[in-house]
Amino acid sequence: MAARTNPTLRQRRLGAELRRMREQAGFGGSQLGRAVGMSPAQVTQMEAGKIGISVDRLRTIAATCMCINDSLIDALADMITERAKVGWWEEYRGTLAADFLDVAEFESQATKLSTYTMTFIPGLLQTGSYASAVFAQTFPPLPRHEVDLRTAFRMQRQRAIRSGSVPYSAFVHEAALRMQFSGPIVLAEQLGALIEDSEQPSISVRVVPFDIAAMPSSSDNFTYAEGPIPELDGAQTDTGLGCRLFDAPAHMARFRSLLAQIASAALSEEESRDFVRSIKKEMESKRG
Repeated sequence: MAARTNPTLRQRRLGAELRRMREQAGFGGSQLGRAVGMSPAQVTQMEAGKIGISVDRLRTIAATCMCINDSLIDALADMITERAKVGWWEEYRGTLAADFLDVAEFESQATKLSTYTMTFIPGLLQTGSYASAVFAQTFPPLPRHEVDLRTAFRMQRQRAIRSGSVPYSAFVHEAALRMQFSGPIVLAEQLGALIEDSEQPSISVRVVPFDIAAMPSSSDNFTYAEGPIPELDGAQTDTGLGCRLFDAPAHMARFRSLLAQIASAALSEEESRDFVRSIKKEMESKRG
């Protein structure tokens, strides 16, 4: 089997979990290979997501590594059987950077999504005009066709959230509510849309105001995705230099703790709607 040159996020995550399983058993790659009939090179490629394995091979590896976490093994088996499915984001492969595709695939695997943003309205709740304005502020400036392409991709990412199939909690810092990317009119329209979204049963929007004294120190916008089991949770940070994906247990514990602290500091949903309405009125007063 030829090695994949560009493994998908799902393939890389499967490989990472197999590597973690091997390491927890105290095996080196050569040891595991000898035990299951693979070469050391095949083990390395498997753990990098560059070659696939069958469900039977997965269960052999799990037994060899003395893994007794049946729910994890079954979830990994599901990842293998779903590998033939092609996500909608693959239509953009070759036209958008891999980071964009990874984020869409990352979100598609979630059973629940939670975000915290300090610099802009969460991408999954942005209007087309607001998203376009955000991308237009990229430095160095992007050509117009690239802004339009990224905006269209972001709008398509919102389908699972809009349909209600994936519960979504958005924690938004007051700074993000006041940041103007294209003047008060676009922002006022965006805040109005945010209020409407917050009234949907599957969407929760809570504001973290400036005057909260005790806030955890997280300078990054981040998304936490709950997987089919806790062991397959993941996190993604969004910075000006691109996105980073996390799946190590220590990182997951940190992000869970951050979310818990943010949730304890944020306003309630109804208080948040009132807060957003007040800022919306400020923006509307500036239209003239």
